[in-house]
Amino acid sequence: MPESLAFNLNFLHPLAMWALLALSGYAMFLGIKAKKTRTADAETRKTLIKGQFAKRHYLYGSAVLAVMVLGTFGGMAVTYLNNGKLFVGPHLLVGIAMTTGLALAAALSPLMQQGNLIARKIHVGLNMGVFTLFLWQAVTGMQIVTKIWENRPA
Repeated sequence: MPESLAFNLNFLHPLAMWALLALSGYAMFLGIKAKKTRTADAETRKTLIKGQFAKRHYLYGSAVLAVMVLGTFGGMAVTYLNNGKLFVGPHLLVGIAMTTGLALAAALSPLMQQGNLIARKIHVGLNMGVFTLFLWQAVTGMQIVTKIWENRPA
């Protein structure tokens, strides 16, 4: 693989993850609106239901999960291709934990569609935990990007 391609691949994961962070925030916004629709009085619900927030939350949430899985394994693959090893540390381990958390939260969807309140609360808790970790990952990820940039080939 050409050296310039190998170097530039290092930035694909961070760019995808920043886009995913924004997408995750939007999916969270839709989830909040879906809850407001579900719990609103009849008159307010008539207005909110037109936004199809639950359907959009489900679709965007599915996209978040797909991009998270691809981004996690893509980042690991690029690291391995460029270095011949993975750097096992907090950024990698937290990223794997986040992907696992999102998969578990998504797996609760059938129960939530049946009206299971406990599944809904666990879903929200997992996703809020993942989102909080995501903010931390953004900081540690930028530290890694800075190191890569400082050690770029001449």
